[in-house]
Amino acid sequence: MQSQFAELLATLAKAEHVQALRGIQRGVERETLRITEQGKLASSPHPKALGSALKHPLITTDYAETLMEFITPVASDIAVTLEQLSDIHKVTYQELGDELLWPLSMPCFVGSAEDIVIAQYGSSHTGKMKTLYRKGLTYRYGGGMQIIAGVHFNFSLSDELLAILAQHENKPFNQDFVSTRYFHLIRNYKRVCWLIPYLFGASPAICKSFLQHTEDNIEFSSMGKGTVYRPYGTSLRMSDLGYTNKEQADLKITYNTLEEYVRGLRRAITKESARFSKIGVKVDGEYRQLNNNILQIENEFYSAIRPKRVARSGETPTQALERGGVEYIEVRALDVNPFSPVGITAEQIRFLDLLLMYCAIRPSEPLSWEEQVITDKNFNRVVMDGRNPRLTLNDNNYERPISDWLEDIFADLQQIAKVMDVAHGGSEYSDTVTQQYRCVLNPELTLSGQFLSYLLDNQMDNSKFGMQLARQYKQQLRDQPLQYFSRSEFDRLRDASLAAQAELEQQDANTSFDEFLEEYFRRAACQSPDC
Repeated sequence: MQSQFAELLATLAKAEHVQALRGIQRGVERETLRITEQGKLASSPHPKALGSALKHPLITTDYAETLMEFITPVASDIAVTLEQLSDIHKVTYQELGDELLWPLSMPCFVGSAEDIVIAQYGSSHTGKMKTLYRKGLTYRYGGGMQIIAGVHFNFSLSDELLAILAQHENKPFNQDFVSTRYFHLIRNYKRVCWLIPYLFGASPAICKSFLQHTEDNIEFSSMGKGTVYRPYGTSLRMSDLGYTNKEQADLKITYNTLEEYVRGLRRAITKESARFSKIGVKVDGEYRQLNNNILQIENEFYSAIRPKRVARSGETPTQALERGGVEYIEVRALDVNPFSPVGITAEQIRFLDLLLMYCAIRPSEPLSWEEQVITDKNFNRVVMDGRNPRLTLNDNNYERPISDWLEDIFADLQQIAKVMDVAHGGSEYSDTVTQQYRCVLNPELTLSGQFLSYLLDNQMDNSKFGMQLARQYKQQLRDQPLQYFSRSEFDRLRDASLAAQAELEQQDANTSFDEFLEEYFRRAACQSPDC
């Protein structure tokens, strides 16, 4: 297997091929809570001055009304992506008044469940459905999961690079090959995605108030007035404290082919759940959830990575995949980086480039459900105790020290970095590997290690540190000039989004929401493009 990897890397290193490595496209989706100066959830609605959360392409909300989501357009330059993300933050800060943006993945102080307001998207059928979906999540899992923030990283290989891979394998370059190759990448990612919480997990500690909003059997240490932590933890956001659907394990959704994956998801959105049926769908004339199936819609499926294609109007995600195949992948395992004012850094993005390239070009055998369960257990071990120097992970039914496995992966990443540096010029990719390798030698240099060390060394509560960073980043970004967008562009997007929402609400004013839902789920269950 190693010889195949070396052979393919040598092919990519040829002068006529390095240009293909420059065509990687990326996008970032960063979530963050709006909070008050007192460190509590903001009670105000999504600021209208920022536009419509339903229709704005860059600034929206996620699960809760206070959980903002910033979305960068697709770009092939890391600097451009960060300029876009930074500009979105700057404009948002200018419209927040006294409010702040919470810089951590796990939330600030949370009082009663009533403080967690479900995101509101207006009176159109689409807007009502989005809110009802979130209401269903609250009934199913509680409100706590509605206020956890993460960073999603969207990634696609260039057509030129995919064509080289097809030629190397003597296969026709078409959409079937592209989809197959992305599932190849996904399987390898599942095998090594524990590396992401190891390096970039940044939630080893949480405010104790959060525990009243979730069910857990996790053993914690305590510090300060209201902070609990795992001494070797990396990403409590990705633990059972976060968003998990334990019934999903019974679905056994796997990633060996596009057809297999779609079949599993479609089964999930049509299979009734005995547990969720007890909630009821429409009780006393009021909806509690979209349906009583294991998944209300496909987005409810929790995974650390997703194959994606931009959906057309009226399409579900699986229908988009069936129509056009995989277009890009979405990495969902990243915590918000508390040491960055925008939640992610250029070094992290470069490392993700290398890791996903590693997953794309390493051999990738089919991954059985039983093997996938092992990869998930490895991931959970790192989430809970990743910085424990005695930690072992299951590698082909062998308990392997995490430090040993890290050494092997980093040796391959260094080789990929050399090729990427030739393609891009300079040494930034190799420098990134060198910097992150320090975290292999000393786990306390990881984001979670730095974060917890700061709390313990300063005897500071998690919430106090979060407020300190929130004030610092607001002051740092609010008055900075825009770099990529202009203010007039943000004004245009705001006005267009508000107008689009108003038009949609007018169109739906005299039609039935019940009939809209019935038709949506009829189409969602349909496998024919003509249904």
